[in-house]
Amino acid sequence: MDLEKIEGLVKILENSSLKTMSVRDGEFKITMSKLDNPPIISGGAAAVPVAVSAGPAEDGKAPQAGNGSVDDETEVNITSPIVGTFYSAAGPDIPAYVKVGDKVKAGETVCIVEAMKMMNEISVDYDCEIEAVLVSNEQKVEYGQPLFRVKKL
Repeated sequence: MDLEKIEGLVKILENSSLKTMSVRDGEFKITMSKLDNPPIISGGAAAVPVAVSAGPAEDGKAPQAGNGSVDDETEVNITSPIVGTFYSAAGPDIPAYVKVGDKVKAGETVCIVEAMKMMNEISVDYDCEIEAVLVSNEQKVEYGQPLFRVKKL
């Protein structure tokens, strides 16, 4: 699924009364939710309230690149589902969502990736432990770029 399709889906969700939307495109599945309390990144302005969770489609096959490709290995990477800017926390004076050694439950937010002024919460689809943070705060990231190395629990 390319960035233009994802941006179009976000616009559809923003302009509708839906709270959550899931779309499947081949082996790739993306779930988006409107946030009740949008994060504040800088300048005191609220971010656009959209969360993105990408992962394997329901048939269990791993996506080509997505949020935490799941396979039989215990060590995997959580990857960026979009091109944008990586943020480790919801604001400059707020602690990072996760750090090395943290145990994360399925569905928990691990970071934010900003794309086109929209703040997208990235969450994992499985319980895991953060082994390494592979990018710096405010670093530009590419689609499919590893953000975290994790060990599945």
